[in-house]
Amino acid sequence: MVLWRRSGEGASLRLGVVTSKKVSLRANQRNRARRRLREAYRNLRPYFSGDFDVLLIGRRSILGADWNDIIREMLKLAHRAELISDENLKQATEELLQNDSKQA
Repeated sequence: MVLWRRSGEGASLRLGVVTSKKVSLRANQRNRARRRLREAYRNLRPYFSGDFDVLLIGRRSILGADWNDIIREMLKLAHRAELISDENLKQATEELLQNDSKQA
């Protein structure tokens, strides 16, 4: 996945999700990829800070990726884009990834 951030007037951690036909020629698979990205963002948004709009671009690998891998990748990208502080990154990693491993 690719994460772009945009600052400017009216920016407030809004989300845009894009999956092209390069992800899959089948619309239901592209929709599934978008749903997974939106759900990961929804789980991580409380840990984000700043006045940015976020654009997530799905890649083909998201269709076969494990949920924990998606969360880890989004945390890594958000940290690189300075959407999440070091403290919140640590807290999100502990809460989200350990909760998922307990449920499995």
